Amino acid sequence: MPRAYPLPTDLSPATVTNTKSLVRIVAFALISGAAIASRLFAVINFESIIHEFDPWFNYRATRVLASKGFYEFWNWFDPTAWYPLGRVVGGTIYPGLMATSGVIYNFLQAIHIPVDIRNICVMLAPGFSALTAWSTYMFTKEMKDESAGLLAAAFIGIVPGYISRSVAGSYDNEAIAIFLLMFTFFLWIKALKQGSALFGTLAAVFYFYMVAAWGGYAFITNMIPLHALALLLMGRFTNRLYVAYSSWYAIGTLASMQVPFVGFQPVRTSEHMGALGVFGLLQIVAFVQLVRSHVSSKQFNNLLFALAVGAGVVGTVAIVGLTYMGWIAPWTGRFYSLWDTGYAKKYIPIIASVSEHQPTAWPSFFMDLHFLIFLFPAGVVLCFRELRDEHIFVIIYALVGSYFAGVMVRLMLTLTPVVCISAAIALSTVLDTYIDPSEPDLPVPEADETSGPSETTTDAPKKTKKDKTAPPPTSSGASVTELLSGMVVTPPSTSKKGAAKEKKTGIFGTDTRLAVILNAIGMLMFFVVHCTWVTSNAYSSPSVVLASHNADGLQLIDDFREAYYWLRQNTPETAVVMSWWDYGYQIAGMADRPTLVDNNTWNNTHIATVGKAMSSSEEVAYPILRKHDVDYVLVIFGGLIGYSGDDINKFLWMVRIAQGVWPDEIQEPKYFTPSGDYRVDEQASPAMRNSLMYKMSYYRFHELFGGGQATDRVRNQVMPKTGPTLDYLEEAFTSENWIVRIYQVKKEDPLGRDLKTANAFDQGKKRKRTRPPVRRRSAA
Repeated sequence: MPRAYPLPTDLSPATVTNTKSLVRIVAFALISGAAIASRLFAVINFESIIHEFDPWFNYRATRVLASKGFYEFWNWFDPTAWYPLGRVVGGTIYPGLMATSGVIYNFLQAIHIPVDIRNICVMLAPGFSALTAWSTYMFTKEMKDESAGLLAAAFIGIVPGYISRSVAGSYDNEAIAIFLLMFTFFLWIKALKQGSALFGTLAAVFYFYMVAAWGGYAFITNMIPLHALALLLMGRFTNRLYVAYSSWYAIGTLASMQVPFVGFQPVRTSEHMGALGVFGLLQIVAFVQLVRSHVSSKQFNNLLFALAVGAGVVGTVAIVGLTYMGWIAPWTGRFYSLWDTGYAKKYIPIIASVSEHQPTAWPSFFMDLHFLIFLFPAGVVLCFRELRDEHIFVIIYALVGSYFAGVMVRLMLTLTPVVCISAAIALSTVLDTYIDPSEPDLPVPEADETSGPSETTTDAPKKTKKDKTAPPPTSSGASVTELLSGMVVTPPSTSKKGAAKEKKTGIFGTDTRLAVILNAIGMLMFFVVHCTWVTSNAYSSPSVVLASHNADGLQLIDDFREAYYWLRQNTPETAVVMSWWDYGYQIAGMADRPTLVDNNTWNNTHIATVGKAMSSSEEVAYPILRKHDVDYVLVIFGGLIGYSGDDINKFLWMVRIAQGVWPDEIQEPKYFTPSGDYRVDEQASPAMRNSLMYKMSYYRFHELFGGGQATDRVRNQVMPKTGPTLDYLEEAFTSENWIVRIYQVKKEDPLGRDLKTANAFDQGKKRKRTRPPVRRRSAA
């Protein structure tokens, strides 16, 4: 058989096998190192610090766990959150992330490695990224082979779509959830292929870990049943499917109900009814298969019809009746928002206000996935070529993940693994084809019975009948070639006379091979450069420390920590701070002060109260502040340096949420100009200019320009020369770059006067009126 390039023939199969194993181990070690190292830009540039908002609560809860133990953490009631309501933390969180960090911390302490709990929290996500690469390798190996698995591991190790939620310091639930997602799927595929109750039980155990770690466990809860249902509808029911699904569902459901925050949801909410329905359907199908082996065909058909109708009627009546009785909770608003992108904006504005819940823009797919987004469809198509049970899972995962990633930016995270897997399958197939040294045999034209041999075949070597029917050589060189090449496609062909002949297919010459392989290597290099650039510039900046590039180089803007440190050092421990809910966790974590609302967002009315205070005038807002014992109000303002994530840009969401509770007092159109524009300059509406948020943001702003024209650099609008005044609040602190502004709420006037009147009197704007002279009548 012709070869494009020679291979050594003196190597034993054992040597080749051992060498391949060593290469895989080294490659995976390098992949793990790259996955961890690419997530350390944040630590290198900004020091070891917790990022974003939710991670600050997770870190605070983990400190309680590490210092006081699991029992105190499980029963922790936090009186400083959602003041004056408080929060039962142990029953309102997914404890998997904190428990994982606590176990690692206690283990390191037990072996006398003194590591601070903060550093464990910061480095947890990079560490689990290596485990995610390994689980993706194991999953992809079940789809194709080890080479595709290594490619998939390399892709997910550095792809921005996953790095965005797993950089050092991003101490959120997703830090461990993607590993659990992929490993649970791997165990499910193993259980399905082997019909193993052991692997089904292991899948249930890791499913329980996933339930304890992230609310996105519902993705697994519906993906596995959807896969099982698809196999049923395709006529692929087997005992292996029955054993795998039954063991996973029974044990996984019972285990998941042990998480207090989940409780009885697996049997009482509509989101979990699909898994229960498929479980019941599998029992019926298995029972039917059993009956079929014991009765005649006619009896079986009658029984099958009666059973199908009866089961359908009973199941429908049961679900409708239990839902009507309130036993099964209806679909939640978050579920409806996944199918109707405008639903949340109309009915649940607090969900729509979160940037992660917005539909995904098309450029985001290329930014987060780069060239994998082009290989992704090719890998899905290749799954159709064999269409084994596990390939059907990838196809369903690709369809479901693509849809949900399109309707919500946050769910790009769940799409990324299947994109890496499919792209790895596609690229691995291409490389297998073009690296294979086998070249196709030259065709041997058959001699025409009526004419002599063709002139064009004189140079081709003649083959005898014995040569054509001889089996392929089995020398040591051939076996090594098969081990190294990995794939030789040998589809059957048919001669004119109908006899099947095997003809080797492949690629001619090394030039074509090199062109494709070098092109693939170039794309991989561009992918690495893109991932490194996106990770270092877009996904490695903590929200509490901003970076600004100027002529002097990189400048750090540390206004958030400056303001939170001021609160911690200059206010009483019982001082209540009001801000928009985005900053609640950071204030509690860094300033250690009670807050009215935070990122848990469980009480919409409480958040609407804050929105009403921010969007109302001082006279209306002041009684709200005093009623809730607010001592300080914190606002974020970016108009001076151009920070677009400030509260003025979020202000309309405050208005919308408050309008949902007090529609008679707060109306969104009042904050727009008559022409429908959202402005903050002289054309701003009276409701906008009089709102507490507007006054706190632009108070003394015009003084910074030395009598010149004040300009808001975020909204690119020229501000009035005379700024707003405050009567019920007074400025307590403004950070260096004016990003964080803190105001103290004044106490009631001791003389019982209105604070506006008292303030005007103190400024000399109102003076005592002298009484008119009294005219005395004369004695006459």
